[in-house]
Amino acid sequence: MHRCLLVAAALIVALPSPQALAVTAKQKMATCKFGADDQKLAGKARTAFMAKCMSNKNDPRGGAVGAAGAAPPPKD
Repeated sequence: MHRCLLVAAALIVALPSPQALAVTAKQKMATCKFGADDQKLAGKARTAFMAKCMSNKNDPRGGAVGAAGAAPPPKD
């Protein structure tokens, strides 16, 4: 009986709610402001950061190995 409850609780926690997947503009603005404040950005740098952050692009972090325009890995 305890095992069933444990499994049911784990499934409920593991399944994301629809609200967890949806990001509102207000939430995104708060996240972007936090990032700009964390990096201590001001002026044009902050404006550029906020514009890029608020855009709807899925910009992966870091370059992929072998991607066009990516720097080759260092040789040892």
